[in-house]
Amino acid sequence: MTEIEKATRNRERTRAQLLVAARDEFAQQGYGGARIENIAQRASTNKRMIYYYFNNKEELFVAVMEETYRSLRDAEQQLRLLDLQPVEAIRALILFTWNYYVEHPEFLQLLTAENHYRAEHLQSSPTISRMRSPLVETLREVLARGQRANIFRGGVDPLQLYISIAGLGYFYLSNNYTLSMSFGRDLNTRRAYMERQQHIADVVLGYLLAS
Repeated sequence: MTEIEKATRNRERTRAQLLVAARDEFAQQGYGGARIENIAQRASTNKRMIYYYFNNKEELFVAVMEETYRSLRDAEQQLRLLDLQPVEAIRALILFTWNYYVEHPEFLQLLTAENHYRAEHLQSSPTISRMRSPLVETLREVLARGQRANIFRGGVDPLQLYISIAGLGYFYLSNNYTLSMSFGRDLNTRRAYMERQQHIADVVLGYLLAS
């Protein structure tokens, strides 16, 4: 490996470490509450190193959001919904969405933080604009196949369906502690998660299946 290759690899590794540290800080504290000095401490470096790779806090946050969306899109690409029968494709999408949220709580936290700013940072990133999910169009084809086979009802908007699947999981997980307190029931157990996942599938398929 040449010296240039070593330097490039080290630079990429350092940048990745900074993004992980920043992701965790922004997820826990929000954009407004996050501090550059805390990010530096998390990354075991100094503020000067952060400013070397990122000009300011806003640029760092945008980079975190870009990496967050890139990770989601990479995971989505592993789904092969069109290789499945319509009902199984919907179940697979529900399972994927739920599991991704459970395994990446920072994703939900970052979304909540960014919605506070009305997607101001996302709108400033041409990279994120180019990463629009192809899932909605894939879902459109899944629904069309199900309708042609007389399995699904017609007139379903794939975007609305996608948002509903996401929302049924997002609200439960992002409000888990307050919901548990309000209803006197621990909704943060493995069993509770399995029940919720099944409930989402029952609700969505109950709506989709032709009578």
